[in-house]
Amino acid sequence: MSKPFTPKVVTANALLEGDVIYLTADDQWSRSLKDAEVIEDAAHGDLRLLHAASQPGEVVGAYLADIRLTDDGPEPTHFREEFRTKGPSNYAHGKQELA
Repeated sequence: MSKPFTPKVVTANALLEGDVIYLTADDQWSRSLKDAEVIEDAAHGDLRLLHAASQPGEVVGAYLADIRLTDDGPEPTHFREEFRTKGPSNYAHGKQELA
């Protein structure tokens, strides 16, 4: 028996800057998880992942990441994804400067 599908978002890294990015419903890339299209169907997730993979000049390493829906929008369910939302960990810059 297969595991039930849980909500997901398409995430990747921006090719030039390396920032974590999320695919939006209007086919744009955002650096904010709150802007990401929430995918609630496996077939739709596969199509969106194919769309992301067709942009090798913009993104690298696209995959579906599990999320949970909250009143504030999507939130990561795994510590790796939570860690990625904070930006690089080698020193404070970018998103970490704001924390």
